[in-house]
Amino acid sequence: MKKIIVFLIINCLIINTSKALIEVDITRGNLDPLPIAISPLHVDIKSEDYKDLKIKELGDNISEIIGRNFKSTGLFNPLKKEAFVQKPDIAHLKPRFEDWRLIKAQALVTGKLLIKDEKLKVEFRLWDLTAAKEMTALAFTTTPSNWRRVAHIISDKIYERLTGEEGYFDTRIIYVSESGPKDQRVKKLAIMDQDGANTKYLTLGNELVLTPRFNPNNQLVTYLSYFRNMPRVYLLDIETGMQEVVGNFPGMTFAPRFSPDGKKIIMSFAEDGNSDIYTMDLETRVVERITNHSSIDTSPSFSPDGKYICFNSDRSGLQQIYVMRSDGSDVKRITFGKGIYGTPVWSPRGDLIAFTKVRKGKFYIGVMRTDGSGERLLTENFYQEAPSWSPNGRVLVFYRETKSGSKGEGFSAKLWSIDITGYNERKLTTKTDASDPSWSSLLSK
Repeated sequence: MKKIIVFLIINCLIINTSKALIEVDITRGNLDPLPIAISPLHVDIKSEDYKDLKIKELGDNISEIIGRNFKSTGLFNPLKKEAFVQKPDIAHLKPRFEDWRLIKAQALVTGKLLIKDEKLKVEFRLWDLTAAKEMTALAFTTTPSNWRRVAHIISDKIYERLTGEEGYFDTRIIYVSESGPKDQRVKKLAIMDQDGANTKYLTLGNELVLTPRFNPNNQLVTYLSYFRNMPRVYLLDIETGMQEVVGNFPGMTFAPRFSPDGKKIIMSFAEDGNSDIYTMDLETRVVERITNHSSIDTSPSFSPDGKYICFNSDRSGLQQIYVMRSDGSDVKRITFGKGIYGTPVWSPRGDLIAFTKVRKGKFYIGVMRTDGSGERLLTENFYQEAPSWSPNGRVLVFYRETKSGSKGEGFSAKLWSIDITGYNERKLTTKTDASDPSWSSLLSK
């Protein structure tokens, strides 16, 4: 696999933490999105290092990506550039606040870029137009090929300054790329930026691959594959392309997932029709059995502090969600609603558990508090499952299968996202059908 190298140096010029009048309420979904003007970045054409005229387009391209990122949240309304009356270079030095307020903008992003010594330097400023103040100013230096990442990092910094929480734009999503008829699907591991760009295929499709999951702390992935009908759990380093087999396991193995510190994986093994939950220390390869019950226990997920595990089990008759301590003690059932519950995933914020629910032939993606209270069903469809959290715990990505044709003979699987308020449901762009997504941590952390 092609080696992936990312080089990025971040230089902070100014961080202005003065209080501003702008407030973005991230708990209300896409109600009353904040009007924001994102000016094209001014390109310093005086630089002697300009050899490619296409570099002049970078200012527009970076601002366009920032605009799309903010539009995708449902929290912001990027205004049309045709309405802007101030030139990008002048606006970056000192906006005429009254001109921007005339088009109803409440926040303004300006910037400039230049290339020097084969490095791309990008500056940006965030302005509070209501208070007529600069909120934040930063500069980033990197290789020119990383201009898309710069756009995502700028988006994260603006999002954090306006909402008070970390962004999730400088991230990637790994998933199972699917092609071919439903009964003969070719499945490959694929990875892309969270906005659908830079798709790369990590496996050839010769073997069945399932349930890729990111390490919470780095770009290491665990996934399940079948080699000669034998389940194997793999570790894959996205940056180096190095891959190793964690182990060959008897019977069926399900949904390996990392512990919060990245030092263990947790999964379920099935033998003789029964499934229990195990952990494996990745350094020592020591396997520890966590549950020992005559029922089927599967789909485990750690709490972000590593003290608890949620999982689903049919020990009460129907499949429900349970929580236990990380050593397997103090098992408690937390779901009691009508229907079947599965695929529980603990939020990185620690406050919620996402899940799939099946009732009366419909599939729901929902969230609940960690004690099972406050259940909210966010979206329903013919078939959908496998929610995965954005690193800030505000958005879920999942996959949805749909039928087409009057007799339901067609079939497709696509990735979708929705925020935890239940607003802003949207389909993600993938080159093929897609399933089993997993969201990475921030690349720039």
